[in-house]
Amino acid sequence: MTTDRRDFLKLATTGAVAAGVLGPEPARAAVGASAPAIAPSRLPDGGTPGSVDPEERRRLIAKAVFGPKDRADGDGGMVICAQPLATRAGTDILRAGGNAADAALATAVTQCVVEPHMTGITGVLGMLYYDAATGSTDYISGGMNRPMAELTGWGAAALSTGLGAAVPGFWAGYEASREHHGTMSSKDLCAAAIAYARDGFEIHPFLWGEMFVTSHMFGISDQGREIFLPEGALLNPGEMLYQKRAADTLERLAEEGNDYFYFGDFAREYCEVVQAAGGVMTRDDFARYDVRVQAPARGSYRGYELIGSPAPDHGGMHIIEIMQMLEFLDVQKLGPVTDSAELLWQMSRIATQVFTDGGKHRDPKYHEVPSEMITSKEYAKTRFDLLQMDAPIETGPQPPPGSCHITAVDTDGNVATILHSCMSLPWSNGLFAGGCTIVASGAHFFRVMPGPGERATTYVAPNMVLKNGRPVIASGSPSGSLLQNIAQNYTNMLDFDVPIHESTLRPRFGNAYAAGGAMFPAVEVDFPSATRDAANARGLGVGVVNQWNWGMGSFEAIYIDPDTGMRSACGDPRRCAMAEEA
Repeated sequence: MTTDRRDFLKLATTGAVAAGVLGPEPARAAVGASAPAIAPSRLPDGGTPGSVDPEERRRLIAKAVFGPKDRADGDGGMVICAQPLATRAGTDILRAGGNAADAALATAVTQCVVEPHMTGITGVLGMLYYDAATGSTDYISGGMNRPMAELTGWGAAALSTGLGAAVPGFWAGYEASREHHGTMSSKDLCAAAIAYARDGFEIHPFLWGEMFVTSHMFGISDQGREIFLPEGALLNPGEMLYQKRAADTLERLAEEGNDYFYFGDFAREYCEVVQAAGGVMTRDDFARYDVRVQAPARGSYRGYELIGSPAPDHGGMHIIEIMQMLEFLDVQKLGPVTDSAELLWQMSRIATQVFTDGGKHRDPKYHEVPSEMITSKEYAKTRFDLLQMDAPIETGPQPPPGSCHITAVDTDGNVATILHSCMSLPWSNGLFAGGCTIVASGAHFFRVMPGPGERATTYVAPNMVLKNGRPVIASGSPSGSLLQNIAQNYTNMLDFDVPIHESTLRPRFGNAYAAGGAMFPAVEVDFPSATRDAANARGLGVGVVNQWNWGMGSFEAIYIDPDTGMRSACGDPRRCAMAEEA
């Protein structure tokens, strides 16, 4: 049977891809494209999604700072992410009648515009979704693929060239998530992103800081200079940032969807730019991309059910592994990790061991990954017992920072939690297509090198905690410390009943960033010194960094009280996060 190359995206979203032969290039079709245009949704105040008054925009931008944040509580819909403009885009969608998937997706696309230093449409997107009506969950994987051609000359220097670019999965993940679980048109979901790209927004301090240290990268391209150095000099904090080419690209994506991204002009420009910069990407690499709909990984912790993203996006599976190993400790007797050198010693080594072992996993579509065994209680006990040999564990190489997490819940109890990312340092290669940065997501190939055309293995970690089949926590985090971040918050909340807004503020251990994107084990300075010193005396070897260090991640979580249904969230002080009730 001959299969239209465009059918791979459509069939993959129904779980029907098995095998097929790529046929000749057909005429343009609507495979995987957005739903037909419909009248724009309306907000309760009569506005439409994406319409933000300039005064309100400036008020929200003023909240895009590091430090303590306002908590959000209520029984309605709620969104949390690391950028206030994007959070508002999500809650506007909820107020316009969208569900949790709609809100999370609108937030993600908006972050690609207002946090271009952390994410982009040429990166990845994965969504874990709980359907309240059926009690079912699934995971939609829009990870990145390695090109089919050999990566001749691969090495650290590749990330500054086109060789470090992977086949993007963001837009396929977005479309599949919308088609499976969304209710609104892509025009509505992209409206805020398009408005901020075309009409501009004030440059917030975090964005400007990343612009300042990487201007030598994006400044080498015409499109980079057009956006960030329009008069030949770097724009200043508070000045308006315009991304008009990106607005045009997003408008076409809202109209044409995957057909434009994977088979049309965007794919053509992307491949031409990458090849001119020494890369090997071809339009066939784009055409063969396969978005995946998967069952989540499952486990349990002290009577709670755990679900998370499965391999190859195995960070959610890693959370399950870590929590099930911690179950062999009497955590409640030891005390919170800030007060217990024993728990700090054990939790740190468990997280490191799980991460290191994950470096052996490859794309399960092509290589066997025994996920059920890895998430079993028996395997957790074996690994825990082996760790009691009490030797320090060396931290393996970790990919550089650059990602965003979003969690959304709607009034019906549907829950969506998304990780999307550039998967690398910002503007690593200075390349752009359609006004959008071409991210160097091949940075993750250094941890696990995929085979030609295979999906990269990444430890992104959308996850949920369920009680009696219903979510009580949905969470995730950016950063190289996301595993430690989530494990610490979960033990705080599940073992010690620490409210989510208090847990978010507590000092953490994890991995801090040094010059050049390298990482080292550390605790924040307000982490009790007696606990830290006792664990270091045993061989842990953590340094000390500032309070609320941004390398410790950002707990983008919503707590849902199992008795009352009340929702609570609080932006993490380590990012510019905002939680908001719709």
